[in-house]
Amino acid sequence: MASISVPKQSLSLLPPTNQRMIPPSQPLQILPRSLHSQFNGLRLSTPSSNPRLSTLNPRTTICGKVSKGDVPPAFTLKDQDGKNFSLSKYKGKPVVLYFYPADETPGCTKQACAFRDSYEKFKKAGAEVVGISGDDPESHKNFAKKYRLPFTLLSDEGNKVRKQWGVPSDLFGTLPGRQTYVLDKNGVVQLIYNNQFQPEKHVGETLNLLQSL
Repeated sequence: MASISVPKQSLSLLPPTNQRMIPPSQPLQILPRSLHSQFNGLRLSTPSSNPRLSTLNPRTTICGKVSKGDVPPAFTLKDQDGKNFSLSKYKGKPVVLYFYPADETPGCTKQACAFRDSYEKFKKAGAEVVGISGDDPESHKNFAKKYRLPFTLLSDEGNKVRKQWGVPSDLFGTLPGRQTYVLDKNGVVQLIYNNQFQPEKHVGETLNLLQSL
């Protein structure tokens, strides 16, 4: 029987009209006829059969965002005093981490003041509050001083952490999104809350969750 040599890097086939197209970007594997593959001797390899992909979290690989039950990516950013801050600083205690668009905007000011007014309740629940936006440390320092904010504000210049966590944008992508993550003492996300237009109303729900952890 004649044999055909197939290059390892690419394979182009024209399937019968009654069969669906095979995405060219997926790897192909030649199988013996005895296996009666529905693709006439061709089978798509899945992530579970590919050693390079089997150890990856599908949600992280495909969606590129942090979801409930995930341990989010670590990071180090400057706080309002210009000092380096890492999430590992609060290892062993819950953290309320909220991304917001910008200092001094009406919605962000309401949100920050709502966290400020309930800050003692968060402390009583054993949790820390951390805010993140793309503003520089000096802006954060002035914002925190003006509104007497007792918690940490981090400078995510270039929105690198925001993109790494997959925080969605609002208003058709024109504004950075407003999203809160509640991490338990093991660093696992237990709640994700997105609210662009009523930023202060989720503080109570966040506190209720913390008190149940």
